[in-house]
Amino acid sequence: MENNVFKPYIPAENKLPELTVTSIVTGIVLAVVFGAANAYLGLRVGMTVSASIPAAVISMGIIRMILKRDSILENNIVQTIGSAGESLAAGAIFTLPALFMWAIQFGEKSPSLLEITVIALCGGLLGVFFMIPLRSALIVKEHGTLPYPEGKACSEVLIAGEEGGSKAGLVFKGLGISAIYKFIADGLKIFPSEVDWTVRAYKGSGLGANVLPAMLGVGYICGAKVGSVLVAGGVCSWFVLMPLLVLVGGDTILYPQTISIKEVFANGGAQGLWSNYIRYVGAGALATAGIISLVKNLPLIGKTFVASLKSFSVKNEGTDRTSRDLPMNIVLICVAAIALLLWILPSVPVNLLGAIIVILFGFFFATVSSRMVGIVGSSNNPVSGMGIATLLIATIILKATGKTGLAGMTSAIAIGSIICTVAAIAGDTSQDLKTGFIVGATPRNQQIGELIGVVISALTIGGVLYLLNKAWGYGSAELPAPQATLMKLVVEGIMGGSLPWNLVFVGVALAVMAELIQVPSLVFAIGLYLPIHTTLPIFIGGIVRWFFERTLNAGSGAENKSEIDAENGNANEKIERGVLYSSGLIAGEGIVGILLAVFAVVNVGEKSIGDIINMSHFFSLGNAGGIVFFAALIATLCVSIIGTKRDKHAK
Repeated sequence: MENNVFKPYIPAENKLPELTVTSIVTGIVLAVVFGAANAYLGLRVGMTVSASIPAAVISMGIIRMILKRDSILENNIVQTIGSAGESLAAGAIFTLPALFMWAIQFGEKSPSLLEITVIALCGGLLGVFFMIPLRSALIVKEHGTLPYPEGKACSEVLIAGEEGGSKAGLVFKGLGISAIYKFIADGLKIFPSEVDWTVRAYKGSGLGANVLPAMLGVGYICGAKVGSVLVAGGVCSWFVLMPLLVLVGGDTILYPQTISIKEVFANGGAQGLWSNYIRYVGAGALATAGIISLVKNLPLIGKTFVASLKSFSVKNEGTDRTSRDLPMNIVLICVAAIALLLWILPSVPVNLLGAIIVILFGFFFATVSSRMVGIVGSSNNPVSGMGIATLLIATIILKATGKTGLAGMTSAIAIGSIICTVAAIAGDTSQDLKTGFIVGATPRNQQIGELIGVVISALTIGGVLYLLNKAWGYGSAELPAPQATLMKLVVEGIMGGSLPWNLVFVGVALAVMAELIQVPSLVFAIGLYLPIHTTLPIFIGGIVRWFFERTLNAGSGAENKSEIDAENGNANEKIERGVLYSSGLIAGEGIVGILLAVFAVVNVGEKSIGDIINMSHFFSLGNAGGIVFFAALIATLCVSIIGTKRDKHAK
């Protein structure tokens, strides 16, 4: 639907309770819980789970069922505040543990709680402020172009809870099936959630898939075109670049490893090649594609920014409720104040040059991140790729200006941490604003809610990092902190002159090539950076949608939707049924993902609950089981689209 005729669920002229004491308190509690759970999860496995949908579902349970309040906009504020905790945790844990590891390595003090809090707070606040002038360009003007899968899924969950009926049934059916599936896969671990194969005859290559519900749901919502470009990037990495590394550079020792490429492959397989080398290629591609995307959108961003500058006039109060943002004069003053704070605070290792880098790169990656999540969702937002790209440039600049050694590396990580947090929060804010755009929320209230979530999460994340470090120590088997370890290696590699720049420039060239042949370079770069295990199930979800659009003759090639509906028995309505069910799939996995993160932390005796319920110690169905279960999951999606006899009678 075009944005000029789009009507939100709650019309602009309707006013419902929104930014209330109830929604703020509930959101704050969820922000702290989700932030802590995701901090542990990210430090353990290197990824976090989007908290928007779980927060929305929990909010409905508390506000609607327990407190007997009835406002979809109030629920929306809860998920807006609650999801900030997860996003801020992602930005912090991908970088700051490097400071703890260096403290041990060089016999220095660990970063203070004040330092961690200020870094996280500044990054989070900038992420929200930088997204405000982008809202109109990305959320409103590109409605119908950028799918924002998790934002749409969250709005479907909120609307389904409000309306009930068959739509709610589809969403919650998907949620229930997804929750059970996720618990069996990652809780009981009866089958692996990620299947993997090595093609022995083609050394260096690999194939696999994350056989969990969220990826299938994201793929269906995004469609075949996005899925195809994403998986094309994965094919380029896993079936072109990685085999070439083994074939041509087999005996070469390439940083960050101290052994040959051939030995890396022998010890770690295709995953070892991807994590040690291809991520540098992906970082180069992401940075380049981001610059291309920013340049292409500068005219639109400029117009939006100028329009936003006029928003603090008295006339702003006359605009309709669903178009009001925080005034741009407040945004600009706050951004300037944050830059000044970073420069003058002695506890934060960022000088004037570093503060300038933060502001420039912050706005750049806020733009890139906000567009990225519009394509693949917050859970798949390659924040660490943007962090690596920032560290590459920031460390080079610091080294060139004479700031080297531990002081230079610490400053680089601080800058990278702020940018990572900016990217994570900007992506989360854009996803939340998309949800609000669909349900009819007031953007200004959501932006205030996001700021509240950021402040609370920043005040608590330092304690969480200290607690986890004291319990296990970063870099240990229990808490490997894979992303932060990679960031540490990048900075050390640049300062020591051993970084594989050729790999970075390969990524730059690939992004330029994609743009020249009119392939969306940013989507291709995301596929290049993410493991093929993530992009393949998204592609499969897109193919399912493509198949039914073709079968039901409801594809994009048709000129008149009403004719399609008449000829094919409401074909578009059936496609929409799949969107509702897919929203439930994303929601169910997110909720259980948070639950399992809590299980991993809480101990009963000497074992965590996660270890106690782990059945893989006794038996596992292996890759074959994962494929069978995933095929069954695809079948449930197909049934939801077609509908059952009961559905037909219900009509």
